[in-house]
Amino acid sequence: MVKAKSRAAIKRIKDKWKAKSWYRVLAPSMFDEAPIAETLAADKNLLIGRVTEISLQDLTGDFRKSHIKLYFKIDEVEGSDAHTYFCGHTLTTDYVRRLIRRRRSRIDGVYDVNTKDGALIRLKPFATTERRIQTSQKHEIRKIMKDTVISYAKDRTLSELIKGILNEELSKEISKNCKKFYPLRKVEIYKSELLKKPTLKMEEPKKKKEAEKTEESKEEKPKPKEEKTEEKEVIEKEKPKEEKIKKKPKKTAKKTDKKENKTESKGTVKKKTTKKKE
Repeated sequence: MVKAKSRAAIKRIKDKWKAKSWYRVLAPSMFDEAPIAETLAADKNLLIGRVTEISLQDLTGDFRKSHIKLYFKIDEVEGSDAHTYFCGHTLTTDYVRRLIRRRRSRIDGVYDVNTKDGALIRLKPFATTERRIQTSQKHEIRKIMKDTVISYAKDRTLSELIKGILNEELSKEISKNCKKFYPLRKVEIYKSELLKKPTLKMEEPKKKKEAEKTEESKEEKPKPKEEKTEEKEVIEKEKPKEEKIKKKPKKTAKKTDKKENKTESKGTVKKKTTKKKE
């Protein structure tokens, strides 16, 4: 009896891997929806909430950005494609350790910033100096960092802010503003966390202009072809008339040449006869 029960239990157990299917994970629209990874799941709903990690080098192909790690969270599944949104980034520990040395100061900051489209993101910048500085100087640098980060994020959407962080535009602006007070050696945004997704959907103006230009070019292209065809037909009709007019004077010229040749031949005959009579 015990053996029969164990056999029945073995039959009931199914292979879970066969029930699962593969799904392709795509990056958000700011990264052109490039494929990031592939994952297994038995149901689509189990994918929502999963976080994938990828370096910026693997995503863009730029080896200089290998120290930046991006995190994307799945929020929607369509067919076999899982769509994600940006939820944060970090710098690798070895890269941060290389920037920090003895007899230098490190200034850290943590700021919650609101973007133009209603998103709330937490940024953690840090700066290093060539020499050690006093605590009062560190406080002043933190104030400048806070003002620049808040003003930079106010005028930009979430996607524009992320691009500015990854392209080091924000860090350059911080170092530029702090240079008036004390020159910094290096500024980096070593971590970011998305606390609230954007509430407003704002399209980039460049994409609109490009779409309008493409539509206008498609509409304008066939028109000049029609005008050219009409002009060709008119020219072809006028050509034979001009050719006929040009051909007529050629015939008259040939006739005049023949008459001149005949008169010359007659003159030669008369001269010969006069010589014989003499």
